Amino acid sequence: MWRSLLAFLSLCFVLAFAGGARAAGPCHTSADVWRDQALVNAVSAYGMEWAPFAATEWGWQAYLPLILTDLHTDCGPGTPIFASQLAGFQQTHGLAPSGLLDAATFQVFKGVWQERRPFVMARTRQECPDPPPINQLGYLVESEEHADRLTRLLRRDVLDAYRRLVAAARAEVPEVAADPELLQIFSGFRDPEADSARCAQQGNCDGLRRAVCSPHRTGTAVDLYVGQAPGLGVDSTALVSREYMARTAAYRWLVANAGRFGFVPYVYEPWHWEYVRPWDPSFAP
Repeated sequence: MWRSLLAFLSLCFVLAFAGGARAAGPCHTSADVWRDQALVNAVSAYGMEWAPFAATEWGWQAYLPLILTDLHTDCGPGTPIFASQLAGFQQTHGLAPSGLLDAATFQVFKGVWQERRPFVMARTRQECPDPPPINQLGYLVESEEHADRLTRLLRRDVLDAYRRLVAAARAEVPEVAADPELLQIFSGFRDPEADSARCAQQGNCDGLRRAVCSPHRTGTAVDLYVGQAPGLGVDSTALVSREYMARTAAYRWLVANAGRFGFVPYVYEPWHWEYVRPWDPSFAP
């Protein structure tokens, strides 16, 4: 019910300002062509009913930061420029350039994001990467570990990249600088044998609740604390949790900047990031 109300209010807001679109700044240029699509996107961003990851969801706010990054715009869903940029993306990827975010277009976005993860590409080839040799792993220090779920190890070149990422975030984002908990790691390297034992004990390695072959076995995957919705866990996949995280300053900075340090995201989990550069031999003992 509240989703429908949000969608209705969103539409009313956009309609109220549609008449002055040309005076509303660069996000509202091309309003003559893309105004109607902007109205539809404004509503569906909050109210579209769909199932991008099996379970039913409403709206696509949880994915908006990543979508905006690939559209190369800061303009929101209710703007003509968003619709125009989206149409360009659709045309580039062989879709009808409708300028409307729909399930088919999102599947293309998802494919683009997944292809940036070497681990996922290995899994499509039915490969499960081996863990790194123990001498390639380094220890986190206490201030880097999140108290909710302590971790200990990462591949040492990944740990160095993580530390440079955090230093930059603290220098560039006041919210991160003010809260030492943000960007702490609550899961890093996970030993495959320990993961298998936990799977057997808990019976939840079904590929949804827990991966049969986890990217954490590579020592290149990190789960970062980006904030948490009240009453929910640091890795809750509830839609309200993921939407909350997608709005945080820490997550939005990661979307825009983590690539500078070699990290790419997993779209469904705002906390999960993977280092995609090959092993740096300069970190060898």
